[in-house]
Amino acid sequence: MSPSSATPRRRSGWIRIIFKIIGGFIALSLLLVLVYRFVPPPVTLTMLFDPHGITKDWVSLDEIDPDMARAAIAGEDSRFCSHHGFDAVAIAQAMRHNASGGRIRGGSTISQQTAKNVFLFQGGGFVRKGFEAWFTMLIEAIWGKRRIMEVYLNVAETGIGTYGVQAGAMRYFHHGAGRLSRAEAARIAAVLPLPKKRAAIAPKGFTRRYGNSITSRIGIVQRDGLDECVR
Repeated sequence: MSPSSATPRRRSGWIRIIFKIIGGFIALSLLLVLVYRFVPPPVTLTMLFDPHGITKDWVSLDEIDPDMARAAIAGEDSRFCSHHGFDAVAIAQAMRHNASGGRIRGGSTISQQTAKNVFLFQGGGFVRKGFEAWFTMLIEAIWGKRRIMEVYLNVAETGIGTYGVQAGAMRYFHHGAGRLSRAEAARIAAVLPLPKKRAAIAPKGFTRRYGNSITSRIGIVQRDGLDECVR
């Protein structure tokens, strides 16, 4: 065999390997998304690598006070029920804000955050963002909004070593997520972006103001039907 004929064969062999890897990834990701459509995700990478341990307690969306979902929408993703996983308006606003300097602001939706929390890891830059976009499209297509919200409220970090609103409600207020008041739901929602640095009990400064703002916006979410996709 001449060297010139061996090179194309090696190249075609690598191409077949790459396509097999891509095909395997697609098949595995589809399987995981299909399974988690019906089965609660048992653990996430963030939980596994949390040095503080894991405190969590899965509850269905029907067992969570409706104001908690409204608070998440008010605080994290006001167009949750109208977008298909990506909020172009929020992304554009974040880009303009970040270009002007100051504190970096993200434009991630609840769907994107759920995809990241369940299937991926924190950090990772643009590579992780690419995988996040793929899983976001899958859960939007296969899970639907109610399931996305249910999973989000059960896997989101709500405190140091604490995951999900049920565990968060027990930690902060000593009762389950089904008995959250509007103000309590807003406090948990205010903690979600930085759960290791913000406190839902006796919040101060920005966290207190942000929680009060979410409390007032919960009524708007309910009045304008911005939560209709999760009712």
